[in-house]
Amino acid sequence: MCALAETLAPRDVTVVGNVGDDLDVLGLHVSPDLDSILYALAGLNDEERGWGRAGETWNALEEASRFGGDDWFRLGDRDIGLHLVRTQALAAGEALSAVTARLAAAAGVEVRVLPATDDRLRTWLETAAGAFAFQEWFVARGHRDEVDGLRFEGAGEARPAPGAVEALDEADLILLAPSNPYVSIAPILAVAGIREAIEGRRVPCVAISPLIGGAAVKGPADRMLARLAGGTTPAHVASCYPGLIDVLVIDEADAPADLEVEIVVTKTLMTDAAARRRLAEAALGAAGALR
Repeated sequence: MCALAETLAPRDVTVVGNVGDDLDVLGLHVSPDLDSILYALAGLNDEERGWGRAGETWNALEEASRFGGDDWFRLGDRDIGLHLVRTQALAAGEALSAVTARLAAAAGVEVRVLPATDDRLRTWLETAAGAFAFQEWFVARGHRDEVDGLRFEGAGEARPAPGAVEALDEADLILLAPSNPYVSIAPILAVAGIREAIEGRRVPCVAISPLIGGAAVKGPADRMLARLAGGTTPAHVASCYPGLIDVLVIDEADAPADLEVEIVVTKTLMTDAAARRRLAEAALGAAGALR
């Protein structure tokens, strides 16, 4: 996402984001993935913590907790400002995609940021301890429960957000980011119109593996792949995207395998702008070679 925006003209990049993580916190509509995208593109994200706003304070949440409100989902004071605007707009009948575009413009983001759908779609995880909404499993329970299956509530009725299918149809390249295939990418693909647009693509689709040496840089992607796909090799990552990708970009620490898709090997850890550009150029180069 940021790698492409730093390598290409930002106006030539469209990001379709996951809304399966969305939730209500203290009456506010929070879209964690969309917000992370917006903050990263605007240079507002906290790179050290890995989420939320830089220079954040927590006065509002501390006061809410003091008066008996939930505080398990960490909302900072700066972050709350955005959620207030989104919640008010949604309550007035504005679509999530329209609100997101307005927020991005206010933050000075030139990349087009779209939710996968304006309709309600929520990720649920099935575990031995029960079924949990994504944020309850990931944040409140620290994703300690091994996942036996996933379902995407509302996926059967969810329609692609305005512009999402058109962006895929008009793209020169479709890129699946190095995110967790099950809880970050799969909710987007659960929107039938989006999956169908990628299945019917006329341009290359490149996926970047989220693993380095078979392990996730952060989060439970490696545990989920080991349990649900049977392992953490490039072949297991590729198996998450049957019929959807033409190229898989993997790290030098992962052994290439004979797959039905092309393999590109490079350094995938994005530690700085130069590393991000190198990865973006590898993905773009792989796509160009297939045209």
